[in-house]
Amino acid sequence: MPPVSKTDYDQTYTYEEALKASVEYFDGDDLAASVWVNKYALKDSYGNIYERTPDDMHRRIAREIARVEEKYPNPLSEEAVYEVLKSFRYIVPQGSPMAGIGNPFQVSSLSNCFVIGSGADSYGGIAKADEEQVQLMKRRGGVGQDLSHLRPKGSPVMNSALTSTGIVPFMERYSNSTREVAQDGRRGALMLTVSSKHPDAEGFIDAKLEQGKVTGANVSVRIDDEFMRAAIQNKPYKQQYPIDSDSPVYEKEVDAARLWQKIIHNAWKSAEPGVLFWDTIIRESVPDCYADLGYQTISTNPCGEIPLCPYDSCRLLAINLYSYVDHPFTAKAAFNFEKFGQHVQMAQRIMDDIIDLEIEKIERILVKIENDPEPEDIKQTEYELWKKIRKACVNGRRTGVGITAEGDMLAALGLRYGSDEGIEFSTKVHKTLAINAYRSSAVMAKERGAFPVYDSAREAENPFINRLREADPALYEEMLAHGRRNIALLTIAPTGTTSLMTQTASGIEPAFLITYKRRRKVNPSDKDAKVSFIDEVGDHWEEYNVFHHKFLDWLSANGHDVEAVRHMPSEDLQPLIEQSPYHKATANDVDWVQKVKMQGAIQKWVDHSISVTVNVPEETTEDMVKKIYETAWESGCKGCTIYRDGSRSGVLISDKEKKKEGTAFRETMSPKRPERLEAAVVRFKNNSEDWIAVIGLFENRPYEIFTGKSEDIFIIPGYVTGGWVIKNQDEEGNNRYDLQFEDKQGYRVTIEGLSRSFDKEYWNYAKLISGVLRHGMPIPYVVDLVEGLNVEEDYINTWKNGVVRALKQFVPDGTKAAESACPSCGDQDGLIYKEGCLICKSCGHSECG
Repeated sequence: MPPVSKTDYDQTYTYEEALKASVEYFDGDDLAASVWVNKYALKDSYGNIYERTPDDMHRRIAREIARVEEKYPNPLSEEAVYEVLKSFRYIVPQGSPMAGIGNPFQVSSLSNCFVIGSGADSYGGIAKADEEQVQLMKRRGGVGQDLSHLRPKGSPVMNSALTSTGIVPFMERYSNSTREVAQDGRRGALMLTVSSKHPDAEGFIDAKLEQGKVTGANVSVRIDDEFMRAAIQNKPYKQQYPIDSDSPVYEKEVDAARLWQKIIHNAWKSAEPGVLFWDTIIRESVPDCYADLGYQTISTNPCGEIPLCPYDSCRLLAINLYSYVDHPFTAKAAFNFEKFGQHVQMAQRIMDDIIDLEIEKIERILVKIENDPEPEDIKQTEYELWKKIRKACVNGRRTGVGITAEGDMLAALGLRYGSDEGIEFSTKVHKTLAINAYRSSAVMAKERGAFPVYDSAREAENPFINRLREADPALYEEMLAHGRRNIALLTIAPTGTTSLMTQTASGIEPAFLITYKRRRKVNPSDKDAKVSFIDEVGDHWEEYNVFHHKFLDWLSANGHDVEAVRHMPSEDLQPLIEQSPYHKATANDVDWVQKVKMQGAIQKWVDHSISVTVNVPEETTEDMVKKIYETAWESGCKGCTIYRDGSRSGVLISDKEKKKEGTAFRETMSPKRPERLEAAVVRFKNNSEDWIAVIGLFENRPYEIFTGKSEDIFIIPGYVTGGWVIKNQDEEGNNRYDLQFEDKQGYRVTIEGLSRSFDKEYWNYAKLISGVLRHGMPIPYVVDLVEGLNVEEDYINTWKNGVVRALKQFVPDGTKAAESACPSCGDQDGLIYKEGCLICKSCGHSECG
């Protein structure tokens, strides 16, 4: 069977066709459908869509897996692979594998994540790492970097600077590079780590406290056991550089308890830094048995679930645990361990096939680089980078088999997430997963050959391998006899968009919310319409309950009328939720001690790591956060991240009322619109056309925006820079927005219908921006949001840039820019907003000329 080629695809679909068909595929779930079409449907660089529904995608993936299988004994058939992939029911390739397998239109990697690091402590090494990072991100990969090899602040250097600036400025450099790289509608992802032994660790810990700093990276501290013991026992702790040297050139003694408290405080305040219990990671790491052969773990991927050596990468795949519960939500509910074990072995085999496909992809990348017209010296870094990645991939054949729907599996079995019984059962499931994945890898070693550097003697004292040996002696003997196909196999990653398509809880997490309210516009003349309210522009809306998908399954299994429940008032709905197995088992309900215990117990059967967040309520104290972290260390977790409700802006919140007295804002943070608003008039070019934006101001802050061509019906005299936006009604009773201003003679002139020069697309974008403005998002963030809108047509892009220029005038002078490194003088935090333009306070550089 030949590889998939462009000639295999002769039919394209419009976005609307693919979305409509996919909504039907997902039983009306428009969010799942739009995520699939936007992120995973096969498309070329011009946006042409070649797949109508996820079923087409699953056929594409199954064909490619079967093609690889044909190279080996006892191959899986295309139909067998398709059966476990279809409908996202059992085995789900995540992210890059889903988008890239069998994709002949784009040259991209199948790896979800990479770690880089030459260990060079020089400007050349730092710049090279920056280039390697963006080269990987443009191929769709997330990247991790450790900064512990960089000399601390104040160290002497052999150049005109005389002393080193330390690691913090380079955090900002790498963060900014991440923000600049687009990946199919999203920015790149970056993890920065540093050892607690590094003398600049405190600066690293504080780097993100300043608003707008290091916004393009997650940060975690590599904490060793010595630090934890010193912090708990209130003893001093030695930092040094180099951190692992027997003869360091610099040493200092610090108060471990004070530094630990700083980590706790910052995590309590802003959910970062995360902590990585580094000695546990290295002690348990199977790849580190081969550290001298290039597999020494130095950092993790952006979400922390894959600790990696330099230039290694990993691909992710999730097994949908909910689908192995027979008769879910009934008295007969039972977990099908036999089917689960069989599918785990298939999943590991499919993951190994994906490694072969990744090696093919890397070869294509190398050929593309060779054929690029750039000079050899410019291409050299990227070319050598992919050669190193290929070597690590070939010699280790690392995989990342994980799970999703842990919370739904437990609920379907009638077990409460976080209960002792639930923890015990989950641990049994993950033990079964580990044994069967390693068995599959051992069988493949016999059929296909072991990973090239395998050596059983190196692994003899590894705790994870010995745990497997005790649980299944026959499996261990199989590995001794034939080796193993893969250096490390397992992880538990956040499943994000994957869980939207499996319509389950994400990864190892419990369900986030059982229900929230949603609104949809209805036609008031529709006799079946249930109008909940009429908004300020006269549109009619129905309000209804949206539920966690598997809660609906519970409703059906227990004889409830789902449609009736959708429209229940909150007071009737809550008693129903309390009858379900999801009661007291959502993200903010689960007791933190139990969640950390669960993570530690499951970690024993995961050879990489686990991405999990401990959610705690807003009133949680710093002492409680400290207990969470310390219990995680004591329980054998490899890392821990906490999120205190409300500690970081821009995340999902529940629909609980949060009313504050004495504020002009209601619970939605949207102040009621007065009939009359002050207006600012801003002019800009849209390609060669003259355009005008009218911005309605509430308490001197942008509240809404209208824009259109100045030479069309949107004619406003050139001297007009302000006035009033007045809300009126037309003859049919619909809301209308007019601009009123004073002419040169002092007479008031009114221009009616600010919105009528919009076409549909402009109007939708303007409503989105206006909604964000009136709900109180800080203007720099609105500017960033609008700049990040992914639009293909040039005319929309130009319009978007004009709106950005208009809004920037309302950024308070002195506000630091997210992109804070000056392109002229390099000052790391020199760029500030002044009169709507980015100005460098150090050298005077201006983006406005």
